[in-house]
Amino acid sequence: MTTREAFARAKAEGRAALIPYVMAGYPSRGQDLELVRQVLPYADLLEVGLPYSDPLGDGPVIQRASEQALRQGLRVTDVAHFVREIRALTDKPLFLMTYINPVLAVGPAAFFQMFKEAGANGLILPDLPPDEDPQLVALAQEVGLETTFLLAPTSTEARIQTVAPYCTGFVYTVSVAGVTGTRDRLPEGLSELVHRIRQHTDAPVAIGFGISNQATAEQAAQAADGAVIASALIRALEEGRGLGEVLEEVREGLRGVPGPFIG
Repeated sequence: MTTREAFARAKAEGRAALIPYVMAGYPSRGQDLELVRQVLPYADLLEVGLPYSDPLGDGPVIQRASEQALRQGLRVTDVAHFVREIRALTDKPLFLMTYINPVLAVGPAAFFQMFKEAGANGLILPDLPPDEDPQLVALAQEVGLETTFLLAPTSTEARIQTVAPYCTGFVYTVSVAGVTGTRDRLPEGLSELVHRIRQHTDAPVAIGFGISNQATAEQAAQAADGAVIASALIRALEEGRGLGEVLEEVREGLRGVPGPFIG
């Protein structure tokens, strides 16, 4: 299934797409795949986190999870194996969320080829301004990986115009100028931001950073084509709550008010 097919199928069902996040190696190797099995029935796409020691865009919940995975000795090759295991379970689009340092440490060509062969559809690169290294972005796309970058409420019109065309997977729109984390409500103005983004791309737009309950999911669905849920899932695990309960609530919030993505 392609990325656009996944968004279009969700829209045909009368809702915005749900993009849950799982981290490789968290809570441990083996348990991470069990979490994937719990999450997949709710997911239209899946975001797979590569643990990293200095995740600048992530709040304390995801930072703790990343540190726990790294303490167990997880390596990039283990993450690629994890993606391969997930691909054996589903044909839904898989997006690897990674900071740029692991890409450079392995070597961009080898890194991209490794994850393409493992079954990833694309990459989310939160700390790479794509215009800073368009050759690296082109290399990922040539290997067959879609690329997704972040835009924020603080993004200027010029910045949106520059970044949006590099998003061949979907546009990841962060709800706030800050780090990931759960919130009771999202800020106003997201619909206007997404409208501005749509002037420069026909790619689907998903909102992340703060999606944690039915109310925030409804706000995301009113503005965009999909919603990413990350910190709320890890927090649920920390608190011993089931992921299905959280995902069911969020998915309910995405019903009835899908974004205008046509496909």
